Parts: sequence; structure tokens; C-alpha cells
Amino acid sequence: MRRARQGDEEAYRRLLGHVSPWLRAVVRRGLLAAGRGPADSEDVVQEALLAMHLKRDTWDETQPVEPWLRAIARYKLVDHLRRRGFHDHLDIDDYAEEIAVAVDTDASVDSQALLAGLPERQRRIVEEISLEGRRAAEVAMRLGMSESAVRVALHRALKALAAAYRRDPT
Repeated sequence: MRRARQGDEEAYRRLLGHVSPWLRAVVRRGLLAAGRGPADSEDVVQEALLAMHLKRDTWDETQPVEPWLRAIARYKLVDHLRRRGFHDHLDIDDYAEEIAVAVDTDASVDSQALLAGLPERQRRIVEEISLEGRRAAEVAMRLGMSESAVRVALHRALKALAAAYRRDPT
């Protein structure tokens, strides 16, 4: 990178040859961590390489180049995910059985008392999804809510139940 910044074209070509595969791996891991496939990785890599080229004068020669490049890749990946409408999302229906089993397995807990401490709508959502096995979409329709609002309410209710249990596990 030092020689490339001084105008050595061969050094710049070698730098690109070393950096490109490394960036591809970094970007692919980032996309996979975000729940995306590697299909868009080449676009992000090209954006990162262009940013590296345009911003190469900002690199501090007294520092390693890898963290500087990793930061560029991370920012380009975040930009890409934002443009594509990234939403961190888990489908609670995938965990419905585990939630129901977790509620059913601890008979010593007075689950009805814990549920009674929830606001009415949250209590109904927990009962219908976790105890009765209904899908979030079905509960949303029954309660006149959006599916995402039901998921948020369920998450908050389960968090509140866990906090209540920690306060008084009897």
C-alpha cells in the first residue's frame, strides 16, 4: 500500500490481488451474519475497493492496513444492507413449540399469576401463541393488529414474564 500510494502501479496491482479475495471473505461473512446470501457480495466488494482507492490517502502508514480496510468493508456492508431494507428478524413461529414446552415444563411456577400481571392484549397474545399454538399471523388477524405488532408485543410480554419470574419464582 505504501508503494502503491507513491505511484507504483505494479505494487497497486499486487495490493488489489491480495486485498480482493480477503474482502470477498469479509463481506460474505458479513452478509451471512445479516441473514443474507452471498449474491450481493461482489457489489459490496467493488464499492469497498473503490472507497479504498478514493480514500487511500487517509490511511495512516504507521498503522496496519487491515483494520482500515475492514472498517471500509463494514461501512460499505452496512450501507448496502440499509439500501436493501435490512431488518433483523426472527420468525417466532419457528420457536412456538419451544416456547410452549418451556411454559408447560415448570409446573411449580404459577403461570396464571404471572400472566395475570400482563396487560390484557399481551396476555392474550402469549396465551394464543405460546399456550394454544396459534401462528402470529392468525393472532394478528383476530386482534386487529399487524403481524409485526403482535411479534413485538409477544417479545415484550415474554421479557416482562421473565422479569416477573426472576423477581418471584414461587
